[in-house]
Amino acid sequence: AVPAVSRAWGEDWSRRVVVLVPGSLDRMAALLGSTAAGYRGIAAVTTGETGGGRAPADRVIVNPDAYGVLGPVGKQVVLTHETTHVATRAHTTAATPLWLSEGYADWVGYRGAGRTPDEVAPELQRAVAAGEEPAALPADADFGFAGDATRLAQAYEGGWLACRMIAAHWGEDRLDAFYRAVGAHQRRAGAVEDALRTVLDTTLPEFTARWRAYLRAQLG
Repeated sequence: AVPAVSRAWGEDWSRRVVVLVPGSLDRMAALLGSTAAGYRGIAAVTTGETGGGRAPADRVIVNPDAYGVLGPVGKQVVLTHETTHVATRAHTTAATPLWLSEGYADWVGYRGAGRTPDEVAPELQRAVAAGEEPAALPADADFGFAGDATRLAQAYEGGWLACRMIAAHWGEDRLDAFYRAVGAHQRRAGAVEDALRTVLDTTLPEFTARWRAYLRAQLG
């Protein structure tokens, strides 16, 4: 996972990750100081404060129940996704929307995995087939694990496809620069819009329209 993340993001991070695999979901929850119900179905989580600069090592804590049922590719995607959060932590701030932080982590996770959009984004594919593709990029509230499972899946899939589109249309270097530019802002308001303008030379309405067309092209 570490080499895969460094190939995508670069080597300007600690390049060290501690992976903890507790014996049960309850033990995982205890390590996180929370209840087991909040992590049921989540394969792994990353600890560490966002925007906190470099750390000697961050911890990825695995849910043995959810992680154990994954195949080899799924396990690799999960570990690479979580390791991406470690690598990008110093550039992930209050200004960074979840569609970007989670979408980028999924983009790195699936990069080179050989999975097609319809395999990675089945919920959005169903929505596109029904003529119900989302009108806007996923909001932070869409990523709530206690809410609707379909809404959550579509949020992750939509963020992944947004980052995949940036990499395909503007290039992988621009995707990385866009991520860093958004996180460099002090607050959420205007951060994405400014980075879209300065890094990708586009506007939020134009980007959203391009993303919606991309969903239809990739999943239709």
